[in-house]
Amino acid sequence: MPGELNVGAGERGRRPATIYDVARLAGVSHMTVSRYLRGTTGVGAESGRKVARAVALLDYRPNRMARIMRTRRSDRIAVILPDATGMMPTRLLTGAARAAHEAGYLLDLVALEGDAAARAERIHTLLRPEYVAGIVAFTPLHAWTGDRAPTEVAVPVVVDGEYDDNMRAQGVLADATPAAGIVRHLAALGHRRFLHVAGPQAWASARNRRAVYEATVAELGLESYGVAPGDWGAEAGRRAAGWLPGSGVTAVFAANDRTAFGVVQGLRELGIDVPGQVSVFGWDDDEIGRCLVPALSTVRVDRERQGGDAVRRLLALLNGQEPAAPPQAGALNQLVVRDSTGPAPQRAV
Repeated sequence: MPGELNVGAGERGRRPATIYDVARLAGVSHMTVSRYLRGTTGVGAESGRKVARAVALLDYRPNRMARIMRTRRSDRIAVILPDATGMMPTRLLTGAARAAHEAGYLLDLVALEGDAAARAERIHTLLRPEYVAGIVAFTPLHAWTGDRAPTEVAVPVVVDGEYDDNMRAQGVLADATPAAGIVRHLAALGHRRFLHVAGPQAWASARNRRAVYEATVAELGLESYGVAPGDWGAEAGRRAAGWLPGSGVTAVFAANDRTAFGVVQGLRELGIDVPGQVSVFGWDDDEIGRCLVPALSTVRVDRERQGGDAVRRLLALLNGQEPAAPPQAGALNQLVVRDSTGPAPQRAV
């Protein structure tokens, strides 16, 4: 019966788990397990969950050498990022690594250091099947591959999202659509006068959040007291809180959660209640924000899903399948309303 396989210490001590053990525990065929591990289509959501659970319980490890000999290709996937001196997208990489490991691949992180010639040489070295089975790039490759388009090289390539040389989000990664949802949500609670604490304007994500905020405030006929400068840090939010006494502002939209933490702290120091007098909304769903009092309203960005989906599209190419379309920005972002936002007060601060 499914779920009755003995996975105790005695069983695990005698031999490593096999694909047949996984299939028996999950209650599916070994071919279903094989398709799941290869990342191919044809595995239903429920079967996929059962296989994933069985793989975890059994600590199943695919036989790497057997697969390399059978497929005559590397068992490594390269993830290409720009110069790694900036902020690394850890949740993006967590999702990518999980999807790769579940399919029996190892993940190599490659940062494109040096000038254009050095970067081009590094990429051309990777575009050979003896080095990697495929590539997932979170930076555009056309500038470094010259006349050789990614579709013409020897290994499959998936380009997903964009970061610049300092790991600043670009393109879909910098989508600011939720900023409009934040303003609309607060307006529905009766707020009419707002303050935005921005991120550093060298970042496309910060510029976009500010632009959408300003456009939505204007569209709804609301008032913006202004935009306070910020640097993604809590101290900038704390300083911005000092703008609020006498301003008539009842709602603050901070460009990220750390800045929002600073706003809440600054308001507390001024004796201003959150959300009784001022509502505060952040962005990122930082784990600490869930533990604050009040818990922080925020935007949850599913970077792990994005990283995993990018690798799964590559796995589909590796197996001759048509990859699924990448998730739209809206599918990656979700407003999470918690205790730091509430109805507008009768009297502003």
